[in-house]
Amino acid sequence: MSGGFTSAHLIYLVQSIGWTLVLSVLAFALGGIGGFCVMLARISPRVWLSRAALVYIEAIQGIPLLILLFIVYFGLSVYGYQVPALVAAGLALMVYSSAYLGDIWRGCIEAMPKPQWEASECLSLTRWQTLRLVIIPQAMRLALPPTVGFLVQLIKMTSLASVIGFVELTRAGQIINNSIFQPFLIFGLVGAFYFVLCYPLSRWSQSMENKLNVSNR
Repeated sequence: MSGGFTSAHLIYLVQSIGWTLVLSVLAFALGGIGGFCVMLARISPRVWLSRAALVYIEAIQGIPLLILLFIVYFGLSVYGYQVPALVAAGLALMVYSSAYLGDIWRGCIEAMPKPQWEASECLSLTRWQTLRLVIIPQAMRLALPPTVGFLVQLIKMTSLASVIGFVELTRAGQIINNSIFQPFLIFGLVGAFYFVLCYPLSRWSQSMENKLNVSNR
C-alpha cells in the first residue's frame, strides 16, 4: 500500500462525478430522441412499422447493457473504428435508453382515453396534429414520473462504463482503491455519492406519482 486516503483522492472522486453526469445527460438526451422515434413507430397504424419497433424494444430489453457496451466498444474496433470510451458508452446507453423510454412513452400515449382521439377526428385534425396538440401534452403528465425514475436507473447504470475504461465515478473509485487498497472507505464514498445524485430524483419521481394518483381519484 502507498499511503492512505487523502484530500487529493476525494477531489478526484468529486471530479469524476462530473463525467458521470456528462454521460448520463448524453445518454438520456440522445436516448430521449431515439425513444420518441421508437414510440411514434410503436403506435403507428402501419403494422410493419409497429412490429419492427416492437422487435427492436424486445431485442434491446433482452440484451444486458454490458453486452451492448462490448459490442459498441470492441465490436466496432474489429472494423477499424477506434471509438473513444465516452462515445462508445454514450452510444450503448443511448440505444438502451431509447428502447425503454420508447416503451414507457408508448404506454402513456395508449393510456389516453379513446374519446380524446375521437373528438380530435370530429375536429378534422390529422393524426400528427392530434398527437402534438391533444394527446402528447396530456400524456407528458403521466410519463414524467416513470421517465424520472428511469433517469435514476440510468445514472446508476453509467457505472458499467468502467469496464471499457471510461473514468466515471465507479472507475475513479477502482483506480484509487488499486493504489491504496481501502475498499470499504472508497466504495462507501462512491456509494454515498451515487445516493446523493439519485435520492433527490427518486423522491421527486415519487412525489409526482403520488400527486398523479391523488388527482386521479
